[in-house]
Amino acid sequence: MPTSKRKERLSQILGLLEQTHGATIGDLSERLGVSEMTIRRDLELLSSDNKATLVRAGAIPVSHAGWSLSDPRSAAASEKMRIGRKAASLVEKNDIVIIDSGSTTEWLARSLPPDLPVTILCFAMNILLGAGRGRGRTVVLAGGVMQHDRLVFSSPEGLDLVRRYRAHKAFLSADGANLTLGVTCADGAEAELKKAAIASSQSRILLADSRKLGRVSPSWFADLKDFDAVITDTGITLEYVEIFRTLGVTLHVV
Repeated sequence: MPTSKRKERLSQILGLLEQTHGATIGDLSERLGVSEMTIRRDLELLSSDNKATLVRAGAIPVSHAGWSLSDPRSAAASEKMRIGRKAASLVEKNDIVIIDSGSTTEWLARSLPPDLPVTILCFAMNILLGAGRGRGRTVVLAGGVMQHDRLVFSSPEGLDLVRRYRAHKAFLSADGANLTLGVTCADGAEAELKKAAIASSQSRILLADSRKLGRVSPSWFADLKDFDAVITDTGITLEYVEIFRTLGVTLHVV
């Protein structure tokens, strides 16, 4: 039976998870002033009570789990969280941004400061839910029929909206990023949305964990040289460090 002190901490953790749509163990430990081991035990208790869903480096509130692409079984879960949080740090006051679909971009949407005034265009349910809260925030959804496996909305009208939009920054995800065969995803309709986002933005930033580098998926939407920056993790090979340097692409390793 949890003590009153622990009950209070569990309530605080749930409040923080709901506020930020997810948090790392390190973040919760720092915010609440307790050890990471204590937070880990608390999250396990919340998970057993079906109040939170565990991911490798933290947790998300169970109220968002049904509309989330974050997979606690994914070997790259913690890397995706770090990449998304780094991407969020690149969003500035009054920016207009396009946030692509995906599990890594979901962490970007969740990690935006709630008081940051920003306009967001998105076309996926998990991004809409992650980005939807915030004072002074405007969220535009390019709608259509939702693909339930990827939570992406697609329609001719939605695609046209993305093509007509103009943004300071576009944050793109990918299933593969290969020097020769380009940046790819699994679905052709989704590739068209990504192409439109790239064409509509001043700055293009690719969010890709190191497992994606060198990989190829069926639908091409860009070449590596089309991006101004790439955010990845420490698993990146020296080969791809040199590739991005040669292409003049800014590399952020987290």
